[in-house]
Amino acid sequence: MTQAPATPGSPLRNPLDPEETMSRDQIESIQLERLKETVAYAYNRVPLYKQKYDDAGVHPSDLKELADLAKFPFTEKEDLRRTYPFGMFAVPREEVARIHASSGTTGRPTVVGYTATDLDNWAGLGARCLRLSGVKPGWRVHNAYGYGLFTGGLGAHAAAEKLGTTVIPMSGGQTEKQITLIQDFQPEAILCTPTYLLTIGDAMQHTGIDPRSTSLKVAVLGAEPWTEEMRHELEEMFDIDACDIYGLSEVMGPGVAGESNEGKDGSHIWEDHFRPEIVDAFDETRVLRDGEHGELVFTSLTKQALPIIRYRTHDLTRLLPGTARPGHRRMGRITGRSDDMIILRGVNLFPTQIEELILKVSGLSPHFQLEITRPNRMDELTVKVERREDCTSDRARAAAGELQKLIKIHIGSSCRIDVVDPESLPRSVGKLKRIYDLRDK
Repeated sequence: MTQAPATPGSPLRNPLDPEETMSRDQIESIQLERLKETVAYAYNRVPLYKQKYDDAGVHPSDLKELADLAKFPFTEKEDLRRTYPFGMFAVPREEVARIHASSGTTGRPTVVGYTATDLDNWAGLGARCLRLSGVKPGWRVHNAYGYGLFTGGLGAHAAAEKLGTTVIPMSGGQTEKQITLIQDFQPEAILCTPTYLLTIGDAMQHTGIDPRSTSLKVAVLGAEPWTEEMRHELEEMFDIDACDIYGLSEVMGPGVAGESNEGKDGSHIWEDHFRPEIVDAFDETRVLRDGEHGELVFTSLTKQALPIIRYRTHDLTRLLPGTARPGHRRMGRITGRSDDMIILRGVNLFPTQIEELILKVSGLSPHFQLEITRPNRMDELTVKVERREDCTSDRARAAAGELQKLIKIHIGSSCRIDVVDPESLPRSVGKLKRIYDLRDK
């Protein structure tokens, strides 16, 4: 009997990958098999890995169970910089189908490569994430991640195509044009950073457009840490489901993990392709148990061009049992990055903590920046935050006092609060800079 063609959004066009429904035992069996292959593959093909493992006195044959991964040295961003541009590649250059790279704003860029198989796997994992977040085949997807060497734009684009959607490759910036295309093309989903979606929503309201009146139903947001309070802000602003997506260039790009639009309880890591660990951020020799907070570390299990072994992401989170995909563990929401941590007179704090508290105070908007100065011998933190349009001057002064008190109570640090006028702080056109260290100035 001939099967009828699938209609857009039907289960026939949107099946789960078999690995998505595997049990935890099945996943760990696959992980061990692939982990042994990957560590040996990297050792034999990438000189830096061979040197690091020989220097540490470990050999791929020492990996007999999953816990043995802790015997192997970490890979750091600096390793990719030292071997710039192609020294970490495990395949001949002619087998590399695509190259991406970081911006290199803090030094040499980190260069990553993909074989054709890597690109296909990446698109497939990204499609899993979008499907889990509620994006359906046949939908129009507005992609406002930046295209180019940054992995976000092309990574999200390939994922949306793999899922069977119609992609609108807008890229980042040109906010007025973003709004025009959203109105004219009527997309059901948007892909971008959370702060840039906030920028789009603010710009809509500024021109008299109600963001809740658009065709958008789902936003899949990533590339920067964001809070539950920011999720609520965006969902209320646009009348949408806002879900997280996680990835970083060195590990793959967007699609390493994705969040369910039903649970909205953290991103499921696709553990048939990656083995995550959590290590103590202050004692890297300690691998923590599930549920404990620390630094996220990743090992790739299927990458050909750039195998990555125990890569330190500097993202701070914890691992939790799977829910929507029970065999795959979830990441808790990222609370910050260890390299974004501000140490203010002995107190550790992160921009996400400030964001969470700002959004608890009526009258204050999510637009803020942190300035660190040293006017005398002590560091001082100023939180610059915009008031909302309907917030009076009296209310703004009271809100500043409330926020100052909340920061003292919940974070333990004293700081100065500067409530500024709406539209006075820089807006995101992709990733937003939150911290301005003015101590040297």
